[in-house]
Parts: sequence; C-alpha cells; structure tokens
Amino acid sequence: MDLNTLWFILVAVLFVGFFFLEGFDFGVGILLPFLGKDDRSRRVIINTIGPHWDGNEVWLLTAGGAIFAAFPNWYATMFSGFYIALFLLVASLVVRAVAFEYRSKVENPRWRNMWDWGIFFGSFVSALLWGVALANLIRGVPIDETMTYTGGFFNLLNPYALVGGLATLSLFTLHGAIFLTLKTTDDILESTRAVAKKLWPVTTIILLLFVAYSYVETEMFAALGINPGSIPVIALLAILSVGTLLKAKKEGWAFVMTGITIAASTVIIFTGLFPRVMVSSTNPEWSLTIYTASSSDYTLGVMSIVAAIFVPLVLVYQVWSYWVFKKRVSRNSELEY
Repeated sequence: MDLNTLWFILVAVLFVGFFFLEGFDFGVGILLPFLGKDDRSRRVIINTIGPHWDGNEVWLLTAGGAIFAAFPNWYATMFSGFYIALFLLVASLVVRAVAFEYRSKVENPRWRNMWDWGIFFGSFVSALLWGVALANLIRGVPIDETMTYTGGFFNLLNPYALVGGLATLSLFTLHGAIFLTLKTTDDILESTRAVAKKLWPVTTIILLLFVAYSYVETEMFAALGINPGSIPVIALLAILSVGTLLKAKKEGWAFVMTGITIAASTVIIFTGLFPRVMVSSTNPEWSLTIYTASSSDYTLGVMSIVAAIFVPLVLVYQVWSYWVFKKRVSRNSELEY
C-alpha cells in the first residue's frame, strides 16, 4: 500500500467517525423543537449531547485538514466549486454552535426559543447538505482538464443529490432519536421511542431509493453487477434490523445498527470513488485521483508519522469522554445548557 492510498483510507476513516458521532448530534438537534414540550425538557435533550457535540466536530476539522495537506488539488477544486454550498454548511454549523452556547445565557422564553430553532436549523441544513455533497462526488460534477470546476451552484441541486440529502437527513435523525432513548428518562424517553419507531420505515425507504437511484445515476456499482458485495449487504441488514430491535426496546443494539449503517454507507461511497477523489462528468479522464490530487511523498510521509502519534490519542480521549458522561439525563439532573 502506497502513502496515497493510506491517506485516502485515513480520510475515509475520519469521515466515518464524523458521520457516526456528529450524525446523532444532528438528529438530536433536528428533533429538539418537537420532542421538547417545555424549556426543562429541551434543556434535558440538549444536555444529552452537551459534553460531546464540539468534540465530535473535531473529526470534521481533522478530515478537512487531512484533505488540505494530503490532497491539496482535491481541496482546491472542491472548495472553489462547492463554495456556496460549503459556505451554507459552515454557516449552519456556526449558527448551531452559537445557539448551544447562548440559549441558556438569558431566561427569557423568546430568547431560548429563538436559539432552539437555531439548533434545529443548523442541524437540519448540515444533515441535508452532507448528503447532497457526497451524492455529487460519486455522481460527478463538471471538471475540466485543469482540475477546475466549471459548473454553478445549481448544478449541485440535481434530483439525485437531493435524494442523497434526504437519505443523510433521515438516517441522522433516526440515529439521533435512538441516541435519545439511551440518554433520557420518563416522558421524554417514551416520546422518543414512539418517534424512532415512526422514523425507521421512512428512513429505510429513502435509503433503498437512494441505492436504487445510485445504480441508475452513477457508475460506482457498474463493476459489481448484481453482486453488491458484503458491505452493502451489511448496511442493508443493519437498517432492516432496527425496526425489530426498537419494538423489543433493545435501543442499544438499534443504535449500533444505525451506526453500522452510517459507517458502511460511508465506506461504500469512498470505495466507489477509489482511486478517484472527485469524478468529472465532463470527461472521466479529467477526474481527480489520489495521485493527481496529492502532495509529495515527503509531505505524506511526515504526515503519516504525525497521524500515527496523535490519532490514537484522540481516539482514547473520545472514548474516555463518553465513558465519563455515560449516565442518562433526567429532569432532576444538573443541566449546563
């Protein structure tokens, strides 16, 4: 395995971690205005992710930094071509972060309600746009021979990409609902269980639609034929099992299954891209690959040493933080947010 492939895999792993962890963050934020019937219940819901949401976003920062350093041409083409979409994504994340920090600074109900909807808006837009971005990467966008994006913003809002956005939006919302069943008590727990059961069939249908659409709209499955491989089968079995697990009130296993679905789906997308990082719809030969978009071998070598030291430390800290804050949050808990 060469360093280019190694760093492509590392970027994929970072996005798997981000979507798994930040996925339930987004889901909790989307459900906040609907499950929180009063200020105290909304504070309970927010505090289930309060110790984790900012740490989860570090995975995105690390992934972005890895792309910038390891594959600068990928970074340049994507950020220049997807500028408006990425600006909206970053703006939604900023609104969300500010809302978390500001909503409890003032006791005025209107003030708190405004920031609660800010959390919803930031979570909803982020969850939707991530699916749009990933769908465009595998479908292909207009890129010329100089690695320059030649399309516009509305090229990204094609039907396939919007279905991809609905797929991540629904999956993250279900993931967040199941997470809340593991972290809340009493009336909030029962309400969340009911919502999760309703979300599961909708999410499953949208995911199956997106997979079928991918066979038609992209060529990432062309080499597989009727044999999809083991990873798509694992993703399918995982999401199908969620409904049974929710009915049996085995929410811990249901959360594992939605996590496997998210992780496997991300792996499928990156596997379908490899060795490309961006597909050119103008001419397949102009697609960016892990070789044409990469830094020098020396740069990748130095980065590999740094990653080998710090990535395990980040993983240990992440596991430790979830262990410390593993208890359920109730109306009687001491609430920070």
